[in-house]
Amino acid sequence: MRLVIQRVSEARVDINEKTVGKIGQGLLVLVGITHSDTDEDAQWLVKKLLKLRIFNDDDGKMNLSVSDVKGGILVVSQFTLFAKTKKGNRPSYTRSSPPETATPIYERFLEVMRFRFSGPLKSGEFGRDMQVSLVNDGPVTIIIDSKERDF
Repeated sequence: MRLVIQRVSEARVDINEKTVGKIGQGLLVLVGITHSDTDEDAQWLVKKLLKLRIFNDDDGKMNLSVSDVKGGILVVSQFTLFAKTKKGNRPSYTRSSPPETATPIYERFLEVMRFRFSGPLKSGEFGRDMQVSLVNDGPVTIIIDSKERDF
């Protein structure tokens, strides 16, 4: 699994011109799922995400987590995170897991988030055409891949 995490002052996701998820200060999390991803990947990423200290403390240092600042999290599925661009100009998405295997892992990611995170948690809808709006705070953007763990 791969996450693109953006620290935001606000973010929302719309489907068919209707807002289905909206947060103020917090994290916009784009989630990509590949063929080899499992429940273990989802659990590891949730734990890592919730402990990530990317909010400023009173001294201006990034020492606070999203929970510390009482922020929200907006989760949006994005199969294009595993695009291959090595050959040609049209990205290939063969490394992205198909919906029948990706959906349960995405749902498990959200389930673990709901269990471990007490703040506002919103999400888009898996596999839908969505419009995502955000104000990236900093800007701060972090990429975490469950297959590239630094132990």
